[in-house]
Amino acid sequence: MANPKVSFKQQVLKAREEAIVASVNRLLADKGFDLMTMDEVAADVGIAKASLYKHFASKEALAAAAMNRILRRSMDYLTELEQPPGPVDPVERLKAVARWTMEVQLAGEMPSLPAQNSSLRAELMADADYMNLLMAVSEKLGEWIVQAQADGQLSQSLPPEVMLYTLFARACDPVLGVLKAGGHAHEQIIAWLIESCFSGLAQRA
Repeated sequence: MANPKVSFKQQVLKAREEAIVASVNRLLADKGFDLMTMDEVAADVGIAKASLYKHFASKEALAAAAMNRILRRSMDYLTELEQPPGPVDPVERLKAVARWTMEVQLAGEMPSLPAQNSSLRAELMADADYMNLLMAVSEKLGEWIVQAQADGQLSQSLPPEVMLYTLFARACDPVLGVLKAGGHAHEQIIAWLIESCFSGLAQRA
């Protein structure tokens, strides 16, 4: 059965929504949720504030859309890693994910959201797409973590969820910004944090 034809108006609306979400993603990465305003988003996209509200009812809804966007990118990357010639080794896959999230953050493309915000948390928890994507990403990473533990490549003394949250933390690690401001090259910063994340801080024999 052929897909229904999308009208020109629908195409324009979709393109505008994509432009809005791209703008929000950039502003969240640059300024964070608390400092971003609806007026600023509308001005950045080049539309009236009233038009912005026709697409998204609140700042929380904008942030949820940006998080859906980055989670879709994440899921696409995880799927890509499982395809040839991607790494077969689960630890190498996990390192690749950590490296990718840090590259995205250093490029100014990772949304920055507050850890404690009840209205934002409620918006995200009520967003079925967000919850489904978050679960899919978590399950895939968890699968690789458990496999790596079973293979003896990762510590079995730590619960898999601790390792999962540690990987998620790399996507919003403030250390990247500090080291970047210190003049260090992106590749060097990523190499240091990959080593500290997967090899620890203890001296190795």
